[in-house]
Amino acid sequence: MTTTRLKSLLLAMCVGGSASLAVAQSIDPIVEVGKQRAVAAKASQAKIDRLADETASLLSDYKTVMKQVDGLKVYNARLERQIANQEKRITDIDASISEASVIQRQIPPLVTRMLDGLEQFIQFDMPFDLDTRLGNIEAVRANMDRSDVTSAEAYRQVLELYSIELQYGRGIESYSDSIDLNGAEREVDILRIGRVALVYQSTDGAETGAWNRETQSWEELPSGDYASAVRKGVRIAKKQATIELLNMPVSAPEAN
Repeated sequence: MTTTRLKSLLLAMCVGGSASLAVAQSIDPIVEVGKQRAVAAKASQAKIDRLADETASLLSDYKTVMKQVDGLKVYNARLERQIANQEKRITDIDASISEASVIQRQIPPLVTRMLDGLEQFIQFDMPFDLDTRLGNIEAVRANMDRSDVTSAEAYRQVLELYSIELQYGRGIESYSDSIDLNGAEREVDILRIGRVALVYQSTDGAETGAWNRETQSWEELPSGDYASAVRKGVRIAKKQATIELLNMPVSAPEAN
């Protein structure tokens, strides 16, 4: 009976082993498929990770490019405004150039009229520094005929003469000159106080006089009234004395 059980156990083990072997052989393909799927899944995940990295890199590049594009849009807009402004300036310059020839043709006649007017003013003005003042006018007139002196330069020179004449009315000066007194030439000291007084005094101090606007001539003044004041004024003009009030013959303004 023991032998029979042993045989039965051996038979059961054989049957079980055969069944396990059969089961094992049937599972192997499934396991292999699972391994293949795992490898494929790993490869797919690696590909997904790579694509994700590439996408992130492309997105970063895109954002960088868009920032550059926005910056270029702002830059181009500013350039467009600058170009529009330059085109306007070019139009204005073209218009100025077209008018320049007309203006240039008008300058010489204007300069001539200004010189004539200034010369006439000097002739009716007090007769001080006449050689210098009239000589300056003739010099500018001569420059107008020179080819190397432009119309603009001639105009500048005339304005400078007008400025000099303006300064004459604001200063005081003294100089030696020769004037006609009663038909005789006399060496005298001239004192000019702006354009309000023009007086003379002989070198020996014996005779003192002033320019009379009405008669357009020199006339003698009472020495006792003005001799000392004129002498002091000459010293002030030569910076040999301090400035102080002086009693001078000043022509009263005339009513129109």
